Amino acid sequence: MSVYPSAKILVVEDDSAIRELYSIKLNREGFEAFAAIDGRDGLQKAEEIKPDLILLDLRMPVMTGDEMLFKLRETDWGSAIRVIILTNISKTEAPLSLRFLHVDRYIVKVHHTPAQVVEMVKEVLA
Repeated sequence: MSVYPSAKILVVEDDSAIRELYSIKLNREGFEAFAAIDGRDGLQKAEEIKPDLILLDLRMPVMTGDEMLFKLRETDWGSAIRVIILTNISKTEAPLSLRFLHVDRYIVKVHHTPAQVVEMVKEVLA
């Protein structure tokens, strides 16, 4: 029995290997993981599934993560969704607009293992 039986997590990541890695890891931990390949896809899937939390990369084709987050926060249904930025852009290089688009955590991928990221997901949802 999962500790988070109904928690839906949307992984928005353009790198297929990373996207799959986090989706598998989250599913194994009892979450219901969904995946999107860029910000536009992520916004569409977020509207469909109404996730409890989004793991969001910043640098992606079609629509960047910060663009997606801006559009998400403009909606009634997306204004309160928990968001963890999961990127390889240092916080100092991140778009300034992120400061005004409430995020729960900012994680630099290369500094954390997938297991550590999953623990942070659990902390944010606790």
